[in-house]
Amino acid sequence: MKLNEIKSIIKDFESSTLTVLELETENVKLKLSKNKEQLLENKSTEVEVQNPVQQTNNVPVITTTTLNPNAQSIKSPLVGTFYESSTPSGKPFVKVGDTVKKGQVVCIVEAMKIMNEITSAVDGKIEKILFKNGDVVGFDDILFTVVQ
Repeated sequence: MKLNEIKSIIKDFESSTLTVLELETENVKLKLSKNKEQLLENKSTEVEVQNPVQQTNNVPVITTTTLNPNAQSIKSPLVGTFYESSTPSGKPFVKVGDTVKKGQVVCIVEAMKIMNEITSAVDGKIEKILFKNGDVVGFDDILFTVVQ
């Protein structure tokens, strides 16, 4: 399964009325859920690639994240591709430990060739960046955790 196919499945899932989707092929196991309680219980998103020859650099093998209950989050308002800077060789908008102000641009999410600036809804210090440059993000995915 290619990255474009996975992106298409994620996009279709986001716009559907489904709340959970599990898909398993010969080389990919994909679990998606819109149930926030289930996501917080599992604290993980899994995309497991069985055949490393077909694996692309943009598909995470296994991602596990533990969130600080005292931290606030900056979420993605749409499905797209996460970019930490405005240009491929540019300086990231923010790094772990940086102080951000409400309304400050923290990243870009590209959707349908449109670059959407994502701004912080809170003041504080960046505690974690949960995605890497070029990763696919879903609607309401936590991009950053911020502590005050």
